Amino acid sequence: MDDLTVVERVPGPALRPYVMGLYAYRERYAQPHVRLEPALPGAVLIIGFGAPMQVDGGRFTSFTGGLSDRYTVTTTQAPTEGVEALLTPFGARRLYGVPMRELTNLVLPADDLLAGWTQRLGQVEGWPERLALFESMLTTRIHGGPEPRGEVGWAWARLLESGGSVSAAALSDELGWSHRHLVARFHDEIGLAPKAAGRLIRFDRARRMLRTGVPPARTAAACGYYDQAHMNRDFRLFCGETPGQIFPRPPAGATADSAV
Repeated sequence: MDDLTVVERVPGPALRPYVMGLYAYRERYAQPHVRLEPALPGAVLIIGFGAPMQVDGGRFTSFTGGLSDRYTVTTTQAPTEGVEALLTPFGARRLYGVPMRELTNLVLPADDLLAGWTQRLGQVEGWPERLALFESMLTTRIHGGPEPRGEVGWAWARLLESGGSVSAAALSDELGWSHRHLVARFHDEIGLAPKAAGRLIRFDRARRMLRTGVPPARTAAACGYYDQAHMNRDFRLFCGETPGQIFPRPPAGATADSAV
């Protein structure tokens, strides 16, 4: 019998600038379960306690990495459970303490960067207690990590506020930096160049709009794509699906106009 159970914990104020979500999960499937995990404007940390899963061809129980400009294929074949954190780029930078360019498009065993975390969290019984410990460990480690540069934080916030539409040239001008310097700082703190980061933010916004029922053509226009074909190309790269596969189908009997 297929089963997926997820419990969410809202991060406390000290963690919210760095962690977008905290989750405990348990999953069991009758057959191997394949997912196309979309690229996100952040990093994923999984601490697992059951059977390993396949992630882009490798086998991992606990794993993490940096930002990615492509989707990830995962396969769950046996019962597993664990905790998950969705990290902002600056949360990942402070947590791991390495330049984010070293983690871009990589999947690594979590204990390579966070030694002993799987063992420590695996000793705790109960999801509320495990999530509380997970949050405490993240808070301590992140606040002990390197402070992000304020200018890059400002530029990232501008990209988020604009839905990824502000150009690297505009960011450089407003900061008084050369384009080369801006790109170098983004690779250190974010893991992607400003243009690639903007594309990823725009895709993430479009994907969220589609999932709430905004039609593809309207989503493409709102997110600044040249046309729907332009949006389709980004979706195939970032999530392996088309906007039409994500957009909820209208109920039976709905007219064409009602779905536009």
